[in-house]
Amino acid sequence: MADPQLRAMTWNIWWRFGPRWRERQPGILATIERFTPDVIALQEVWGTDGTTQADQFADALGFHAVFASPSYPRTPDPVLEPDHDGVELGIALLSRWPIFEHEVIPIPARHRSWDPVALRARVAHPAGPLPVVVACLEHATTFSDDRLAQAAQLADLGTDPATDGHCPSLVMGDLNAAADSAVLRPLREVLIDAWTSGHGAPEAVTLPSTHPSAPLEAGPELVDQRIDHVFYRPGHEDQLVGVESAVIAGDAVDGVYPSDHRAVVCDFRWRNRTG
Repeated sequence: MADPQLRAMTWNIWWRFGPRWRERQPGILATIERFTPDVIALQEVWGTDGTTQADQFADALGFHAVFASPSYPRTPDPVLEPDHDGVELGIALLSRWPIFEHEVIPIPARHRSWDPVALRARVAHPAGPLPVVVACLEHATTFSDDRLAQAAQLADLGTDPATDGHCPSLVMGDLNAAADSAVLRPLREVLIDAWTSGHGAPEAVTLPSTHPSAPLEAGPELVDQRIDHVFYRPGHEDQLVGVESAVIAGDAVDGVYPSDHRAVVCDFRWRNRTG
């Protein structure tokens, strides 16, 4: 029997921020279709009373979707554009296979007057239930207490014994911290950075200053850093998980950048230890 496999993507798709958001939608879909991920963690996803961006992409791809809000950053207040009025900002999971369980979990945010959330789900991977956590963490480097507390909560969710099983456990998202940041220490201590395991380019960035609308005000802790991440752990002590590749996606499509972030795409393969 062939070893189980999985291609995972995480991508911040920039809500309705920036210019020409409608023109960016085909580029997001085209990029997903080009890289053919099995599960996709999305951040800065828009939602309205009638639909969500995740549901629209799922319909186009023949995938399954769940959406949760609110998430970072806060939507503009006061409303600056008619297309922003009454539109939520959240996170989502798209999956080739059914998402048979999901939970919306508030994350620590002492400095915010609203309650951002993480999304925990289980996907019906052919090898067994696949646990996935999707999140976008605090972006204000001033609030490092919240950033650390949120990373610690993700570490707890990613190592929950209830998720032990036939598939690795994944934690994915825009974590708004560089790979070597102290903010991500709780995750690095108990989970594995798929980018490093997959021999991704050390100089890779996911929030480039070369983007025409780069948020330069975010500063050097975030800009020109790899702040979007895929972390994982084996599903049990005798499971050997390999990351066969780790690449950046999200170049301009027909001259239009789909997002101000780049996506991270990682290929997993796993088997049980023998002997």
